[in-house]
Amino acid sequence: MLENLAHIEERYQELTQAMATPEVSTDYVKLAECGQERAELEPIVLRYREYEDVLGQIEGARELLHEEDSEIVELAQSELSELEPRAERLAEQLRHMLIPKDPRDAKNVIMEIRAGAGGDEAGLFAADLARMYMRYAENQGWKTEILSTNETGVGGYKEIVFQISGKGAFSRFKYESGVHRVQRVPITETSGRIHTSTATVAVLPEMDDVEIDIDPSDLVIENYVSSGPGGQHMQKNATAVRIIHKPSGAVVSCENQRSQTQNRMQALAVLRARLYAIEQQKMFSEIDEARRSQVGSGERSEKIRTYNYPQNRVTDHRIGLTLYRLDTIVDGDIDEFVDELATTEQAERLQAIGG
Repeated sequence: MLENLAHIEERYQELTQAMATPEVSTDYVKLAECGQERAELEPIVLRYREYEDVLGQIEGARELLHEEDSEIVELAQSELSELEPRAERLAEQLRHMLIPKDPRDAKNVIMEIRAGAGGDEAGLFAADLARMYMRYAENQGWKTEILSTNETGVGGYKEIVFQISGKGAFSRFKYESGVHRVQRVPITETSGRIHTSTATVAVLPEMDDVEIDIDPSDLVIENYVSSGPGGQHMQKNATAVRIIHKPSGAVVSCENQRSQTQNRMQALAVLRARLYAIEQQKMFSEIDEARRSQVGSGERSEKIRTYNYPQNRVTDHRIGLTLYRLDTIVDGDIDEFVDELATTEQAERLQAIGG
């Protein structure tokens, strides 16, 4: 860790010196780039310098332990009792500061929820999950917008795609990708028998045009009359948009906006997110599964969480956390799960860098 910190301080000093040179100080683009990188490194460098200063004080105090004067030795011991715990705290803070940040964390989110096994009950569960996430987003002060739906006719969804816009949205939702399982008595069940159904959740970071380059010649764009809500305007005009990406076979539809242009823009946003996810999956598949993090990658196919209604219980199988307050969780109170998953991911990243 100390070697990494020394390299960071060296880079910080290089940037400081470069910003004072005429070549950089007169070039606003270079100056801004150097200034931004320096600002990102500064908190680590300042904490590292404080840590080095404390280590120096500890070394000096330890040398005094060999003095013959008992008062000096006692004073040195008193200083060490304060300095050593302080050094440990600073070292822990520095280890956390060195954890690589997920560059996607600040992005908006596109969520795709699909009914799995369980027929109509799976569709109703998909609708429950969508409501849970929308309520959570609302509690965070984030904006949600439904992009497309495929309803089951009994109040559920075969598929629902919606966008969540807000700073740090992906950092909180990224742990939700995977298969969710529900155990409850369906409203259509007359004998009171508990059924098990599933729904899949995909959490995609919204990508900018420059991050995912799409060749227009690879797209087939179709317009059709929307079947969704929106009044007579949407019913009479072909405002809905379906985009087919020929190389990947990905198909995206968007019909919830009144204008064809808006639907096309949102469909392209979903397509970019899906293509990014495909590239990420290719990258992950090339890494040994035993070395991959089981938390936060959003790539696991097995069930990640079970919602048991008779027992008012929700269990996250990745971290072994069970909470007996299903009613508040499905109403959007999922912070405890998210916090524990984030803590677990952070611990794994610390271990990866030798912390």
